[in-house]
Parts: sequence; structure tokens; C-alpha cells
Amino acid sequence: MPAITEPKLISGNANLPLAKSIARRMSMHRGMSVNLVDGRVERFNDQEIFVEVYENVRGEDMFIIQPTSNPANDNLMELLVIADALRRSSAGRITAVIPYFGYARQDRRTKARTPISAKLVANLIAQSGIERVLTMDLHSAQIQGFFDIPVDNLYASPIFALDIEHNFKGKMADLMVVSPDVGGVARAREIAKRINAPLSIVDKRREKAGEIAEMTVIGNVEGKSCILVDDICDTAGTLCKAAEVLMENGATEVHAYITHGVLSGPAVERITKSVLKSLVITDSIEATDQVKACKSIRIVPTAPIFAQAILNIWNGTSVSSLFETETLAPIYEGMYSRD
Repeated sequence: MPAITEPKLISGNANLPLAKSIARRMSMHRGMSVNLVDGRVERFNDQEIFVEVYENVRGEDMFIIQPTSNPANDNLMELLVIADALRRSSAGRITAVIPYFGYARQDRRTKARTPISAKLVANLIAQSGIERVLTMDLHSAQIQGFFDIPVDNLYASPIFALDIEHNFKGKMADLMVVSPDVGGVARAREIAKRINAPLSIVDKRREKAGEIAEMTVIGNVEGKSCILVDDICDTAGTLCKAAEVLMENGATEVHAYITHGVLSGPAVERITKSVLKSLVITDSIEATDQVKACKSIRIVPTAPIFAQAILNIWNGTSVSSLFETETLAPIYEGMYSRD
């Protein structure tokens, strides 16, 4: 087999703008042009997915950029079919870059006779010929153990820490990081430690799925600028209600930092009408026109961190070095000045 010489990127249709941004960032880092591999990902009339790769990939180190966001089943199937096409074309190694890992919320049996769909998806990915997974902010850490192949889970917290330090300069002493539920405390604590801020929790009780019975704030938020931190915002019901409760408890303003902006159904309308001053999300999921048009929502890029992680995997160097804010600051230089 020929020696692996260059990292090569290929993308499905789930988030082409992010894939192109990653290619541009890699071109900057390497001082040479890095383009997406030429190919086509199409559907037959009955919606079967067809993939054709136009370039030679024999022996190459291939990276498939494809979040499994809405429509989750279509995007997951695209990922698997692309992987199969590359494997049958004798690619040297195939890494799936999945900025948003769909089905991650189904990571355990919550009731009798229910599936663990995250494990099923992990099996499908491993069996398709993919040898490594690169993702961001998995819904729960144990999902890494569902795979029998290496999984690199990047974190948005150092990017968010840089963004908070930049946008709340001079007001850092008034900040309070808040977890919108007990399950997300570790994630919120991580950002609180990075920006040296106190931590509060909103305790959420549900009567049934999709309905919140009551919320209680654990901690004193009076006179504080609160920053809600979570990994996924779907319909934004919990987020908007939590912001409301914080304001009722004396917070001066509420902002939110969410890694994956699923933002389905009435989410954007809810955010627009809510007491939230701003919602910051990443581009792990391609933003809809409605999301882009919303003045309350701001999108921070993940292309710099993914581009560096891909280069580190290709070079065989540390990916965990990207967990530190100090490592990311130069990568995001020009966007966030730490002076």
C-alpha cells in the first residue's frame, strides 16, 4: 500500500459550509491548498442514497465530515454509505468527523422495553469501515465506551471561555454560570472553572416528557449576569423557562451558551420572545435561515478546532492538547484577543 501522505476531506450534505471552512483552515495551517475530495452524494427517486468518489483515494488518510443532525436518519445513512465507498476504494484509514452525534440522547434504557439507540449507531459506524471518530460534546461521556474504535471527543468549553472573556470584559466579577438541570452540572462546572466564576443549578422536575412541572434555583443569583450552559438546545422550552426563573430570582440578565443548536419546532420563536439576552451556539449543525435571521442568536465557529484536531490525528500528535484554552487561543487568534 502506498504511504499515507496527505489528509483528505470528503463531506456529505449535512453541513457543507462547515466542511468547506475546515478545508480553508487546514489550507492556512499547512500553507497549501486543501480541498474537499470531488464526488457526489445523491438520492434516487425512492430516496436511496448513492455516492460516487471521483478522485483516487487508495492508501489515503480520509476524513468524512458529516454531523448526524436533522434529518438524522438520512445524514447517518450518508455517512455510512460514504464510508463504504471509501473502504471499497482501498482508503488507507477512514475517520468520521461527526461534529454533532445524533441519537446521543438515547444512551441508556429509561424504561422497560426501550432501545439504547446510541449503542446501535456506534455499532453501525464501526461496522461500516470507519476506524476512528472525532466528535464534539457528546451528550454523555459513556458514549465513547459504546465504540470499539478510538473516539476523540472535543469540548466547546475552551472556545466558550474565550468568547465569554472577550464579550464580558470588565464584567467578569458579576458572572454566574448556571446549569439548567442537575445532569449538566459537570459541563457547567468546567466553564465556571475556566472563567473563575461561581456555579448555580436550576433543579428541574418533569411530570412527563416535554412538560416541566417546576424549577428551583439552587444558589444565589441576585444581581448576577447569568450564563446558562448546556450541550443541546432542541425546542428551547427548558432554556427559556430556566432564564425566566433566574430573572425572577434577581438575575440582572441571562445569556446562554449551547454547543449544539438543534433548534427544532418553535425554538427560534421562543428564544426571540424570551427574557434571554443572547444565545450563543456553535456551527456543529448547519444553521437554518430562521436561525441566521434571529438577532438573539450568535454562532461561533468550530472549524479552527476541528481543522487542528484533524491535523493532529493525521500527524499522530495529541488531540487532548486542544482541551486547553491556552492551546486554542492562538488557533482562534484574531477572533478573541486576550489582552
